[in-house]
Amino acid sequence: MSAEGALGEARLITPLRSKGGHRRYSRYQLRIAARARELVDQGTPIKAACRIIILEDQLEEAQRLNAEYHRTTESANPPAAE
Repeated sequence: MSAEGALGEARLITPLRSKGGHRRYSRYQLRIAARARELVDQGTPIKAACRIIILEDQLEEAQRLNAEYHRTTESANPPAAE
């Protein structure tokens, strides 16, 4: 199975289709595919690479939400002046 097929099978990347039936990928999807290729080229099995990418994505989102939460909390409760 090709890496592209494995990525699709793992539902890591699902391209949109043009009217002519051609696959269309977003920049984000291309970035994910490049990361998967990098991991596979380093010897990581494709299924493990997909899981790593999903976990990296979840971590990035959690960090973004955490930073947003801290910005909101700090603006609502400014530090007391000494």
